Amino acid sequence: MTDSLAIGAPHALALELRPGADGRRTLLAGPPQTAGMRSGVVALAAGMSVGRHNTGSREELIVILEGRGEVRVEGASPLAVEAGMAAYVPPATAHDVVNLGEAPLRYVYVVAEACAQATPR
Repeated sequence: MTDSLAIGAPHALALELRPGADGRRTLLAGPPQTAGMRSGVVALAAGMSVGRHNTGSREELIVILEGRGEVRVEGASPLAVEAGMAAYVPPATAHDVVNLGEAPLRYVYVVAEACAQATPR
């Protein structure tokens, strides 16, 4: 029987969700670790933000683990988020995550290449 996983090919992993000393940790860095998905965990101190950024052609899911804040997305009203919630950011859209609480805001982000949009019928 042949092993179907080539060296360097994506394979199952268990990941620790504890941020590093700088409040951030990459969980998945894309190929060859994954087929294209990237993710990480972030902890923002009270009043801090991750900084306005754009993920280019990738879409992003932000899953709030603890704390409360806002996801500020270009062209939309701020999205209030707290533990147990998630926010979606479309591709090519500037956005920021801001901690509005007194405690740390901790979240996981997942970024993946967006598929081509289906043609309307």
